[in-house]
Amino acid sequence: MTESHTETDVLTSIEEMCSLVVWNDEVNTFEWVIETLIEVCGHSPEQAEQCSYFIHYKGKYAVKQGSYEILKPQCDAITERGIGATVEVIAS
Repeated sequence: MTESHTETDVLTSIEEMCSLVVWNDEVNTFEWVIETLIEVCGHSPEQAEQCSYFIHYKGKYAVKQGSYEILKPQCDAITERGIGATVEVIAS
């Protein structure tokens, strides 16, 4: 009697966590950045204001975390408003 074994590779999708990073500049006002974070990211006014201060004083700030698929359209919406933003993979 002969035994036969079949190996099957299973591909699993490991979704990398990303950060939506907004960059400071000398062009956009606090009010515009706050309004953008509220409208695009769904932040509360208080949360958006806190993020805008971090952006201003640190030069950039990760305003939201999630999957690339969720954050990329939000990043595009922010940059379309003239504010610098990137989606960055969180190092594991």
